[in-house]
Amino acid sequence: MWESIISSLQRNIERQAPATGLGLFRIAFGLVIVQEIIFLFYFRHLIFDHTPYLDRASTFIHVLLVIWGMIAVCLTIGLQTRTSALLNYVFWVTFVVFTNMWEDFDGGFDQLVIGSSLLLIFIPSERAFSLDNLRLRIAQFKPNQDWSPRRTVPVLCYHVIVFFSLGLLYLDSAIHKLFAEHWLNGMGAWLPSSMPYYMSALDVAWILNQKPLMQFVGYTIIIFQLIFIVVFFRRWARVPVLLIGSSFHLGITLFLNIYPFGLAMLAHYLLLVPFSWWRCIGNRIRVKQPYLSVYYDEDCALCRRTVATVQHFDIANAIDFKGLQSFAADHPALANLNQSELLKDLYAVDKNNSLYTGIDTYLQILSAMRYLKPVAALVSIPGIYHCAKAVYRRIADNRTRQPCNEVCLPKQSIQSGNCIHNYLQAIAPTPKKAAQRIAKISVLALLLQLNVTIVHGLLHRIPNRLEQTALGQIVFPTSGALALFSHTLFGITPHALYLHDHFEGFNHILAFTYIDDDQQAQWIPYVNQQGRMLAPYWGRVHSMWANIGFTARIVPWRMNKALKRLSAYWCHELGSELDNCQIIVKMKKIQSPTDWVEDLRQHNLSGIWHNIGTIQWKDNQITINLPDIEKL
Repeated sequence: MWESIISSLQRNIERQAPATGLGLFRIAFGLVIVQEIIFLFYFRHLIFDHTPYLDRASTFIHVLLVIWGMIAVCLTIGLQTRTSALLNYVFWVTFVVFTNMWEDFDGGFDQLVIGSSLLLIFIPSERAFSLDNLRLRIAQFKPNQDWSPRRTVPVLCYHVIVFFSLGLLYLDSAIHKLFAEHWLNGMGAWLPSSMPYYMSALDVAWILNQKPLMQFVGYTIIIFQLIFIVVFFRRWARVPVLLIGSSFHLGITLFLNIYPFGLAMLAHYLLLVPFSWWRCIGNRIRVKQPYLSVYYDEDCALCRRTVATVQHFDIANAIDFKGLQSFAADHPALANLNQSELLKDLYAVDKNNSLYTGIDTYLQILSAMRYLKPVAALVSIPGIYHCAKAVYRRIADNRTRQPCNEVCLPKQSIQSGNCIHNYLQAIAPTPKKAAQRIAKISVLALLLQLNVTIVHGLLHRIPNRLEQTALGQIVFPTSGALALFSHTLFGITPHALYLHDHFEGFNHILAFTYIDDDQQAQWIPYVNQQGRMLAPYWGRVHSMWANIGFTARIVPWRMNKALKRLSAYWCHELGSELDNCQIIVKMKKIQSPTDWVEDLRQHNLSGIWHNIGTIQWKDNQITINLPDIEKL
């Protein structure tokens, strides 16, 4: 069996596929990371300060967030891709371990990103839509030769990310769902969408009120998650898996307020798009005949770099570049120019045989690439056009014609980012050796996943509490230590999200008002009059309150910690000082049944709020007065 696994892995290493899906996944995944870092920076005082604006965290954290954001941008655009992936992974682990992101703001999103970020270190995602490819193209550019960097990757690159980031997550999540009553009733998608704290602003009551549809969706999710890991790589299953899975996560993104998780999962589904689709899209984008012929100075290093850059972004192959020294005689107007005049400009000839020079050549290039036509229209505006023309003329007239005989970039500028690739080549020089190492690593990952799935998904749910036995007192602490290790470094963790033990008894929600300068009560824009949590407090800020601070089983110290953090932040944002800020806590009843109830969403959004206590800041000290909160 081991040899058959090695052989299968080796075949998928040797089999090549377009890198398009992998490059688009890197871009989409990178954009999700960038938006999350922006979110962290926007809420940096709420998330990282011990007490927002009062007991502040080190400003060095803010600097690290900016650096991290720049790294994430580099990963997205594919600049020093492997190094950026490594640094991004280090930053995720560091922030999760050493800040409040894990303890107080964890919603399951971090572990998904950590796992995929780790895999991107070893996957050649830079082979499509990357600036690394542009640098390589510039370095290897030679006049009148059609050369482009390698654009294929082993098929296994796709399978590895999907298997570990989606397959294991789904399997673990499905096993947990089998012990949740509302999931067994087919109401797993219906219940969170009917709870005010979890629903988005979209009114989907007309869907939620269709019980057969909700049951179909709920049972389909369980079955889909159970079988995903054994069918996703089969050719006949790719399209159904793509459509079903992406539909589920699009629903999470639109209908729930945990959009970062939904977007991150959707990014992974770019890896499941059939390879033939990418080839078909590419063939439809590319033109049969170039729209424009551009003539450039073959002996000018700057011109050659310009040509290589345009070719990189010309995805439609709409521009045909020709050297002036070799092809100037093709056009009468160029043939009549003397050598000194000829080499002063960049020239373009369109289908109508019209000749363009200088900045007009660049405008024609932008228009020919189609997706940059709005940029050409912007530059054509009087004023902008004349400034652009002056800049072009200054550069063109002052350039030094120093021919680059072999390459246009030094070798070290290209090879500086290849240390990770070279290391991987050294430890796995052949496909068979690579397959053996991947198989061993996969076994380790599976063992770590089985640890969290079996212990947390099965043994913890057995009525007889095994942890009270002698064997349990050995097994459970050991399992917990392993789970901590896998959770932190690999993102392998229990995915017991939104199960019955979370919603059971979740029959009350809280909202908050404050007393303004006119002694009038005003709603704090966190939970509205319906009970919905408002943007931008979605994602991990929502998780901090609805999943950790205020749950069905209230833990007083956790709730007080969350209230202290939130109230200090609100007081500052609302313009009140902490020496005199009063917040009124309001409560209303909701329902969280395990079986379908007609129009539950509307019922939970209606209802009467009652004042149940206050939060008072006086002289930078907080007093939380909620006498009956533990009775809810």
